[in-house]
Amino acid sequence: MPNNPALIAANIRAWISADLTPQAIEAELLQKGFDENSILEHLQEFNKQRNTQKQFKGFVLMGLGGFLGFISCVLTLTQVFPQWYDLILYGLTFIGVTLVMIGLYFVFE
Repeated sequence: MPNNPALIAANIRAWISADLTPQAIEAELLQKGFDENSILEHLQEFNKQRNTQKQFKGFVLMGLGGFLGFISCVLTLTQVFPQWYDLILYGLTFIGVTLVMIGLYFVFE
């Protein structure tokens, strides 16, 4: 089978959006008549693209969590809303740390 990079990229995007497992992709490529080396290349590129998407999501979550933690710190120190001191100190900080931890999970998974 000829390896057209545009066709490979389109297939990988379709597999990621369909949430296929590597075993299902391998079975599909074997059915289409690809050789073992080509299947291995396709699976490596699929895993690379899938992990890149997870890492991007993780970095976004870590950024949001860090920003939320910074806002919580500033609002706590300045006491802009004294009646909401506990909510800002404990609530926003907890949410920020949770977002950072979830982001770390996606990055290092």
